[in-house]
Amino acid sequence: MPLTKEQLKQFRQLLITERAKCAAEIRSIAEDVSKSPREASGDLSAYTVHMADMSADTCERELSMNIVSSEQEILYQIDDALKRLDDGSYGICQQCNQPIVMSRLRAVPYASLCINCQRAKEQKNKR
Repeated sequence: MPLTKEQLKQFRQLLITERAKCAAEIRSIAEDVSKSPREASGDLSAYTVHMADMSADTCERELSMNIVSSEQEILYQIDDALKRLDDGSYGICQQCNQPIVMSRLRAVPYASLCINCQRAKEQKNKR
């Protein structure tokens, strides 16, 4: 069953809100990562930074960059969903062309696959 104009409007607003939150998260992490280890720790004294502190900082920066990468991927998916809203294919599985159930769209508004196709994709990626 196709989505109504009101539902499409609600999903568009939800996607725009999600996009703004995602972009803000990326900006926040990028600002934190761009600080020097001393600035990030709040220690602006003349003492040298201990090796263990440097290692922990490097690990934390790598984790932050992985989060940014994940958030960036979600941002791409949101942009793709907004394009599908514009071209009329939103809510239709891009693999089997069946409608994506409303509960899935509410949970993951940028979903491009129905739950069955998504499961099959994840199973294939595990192998």
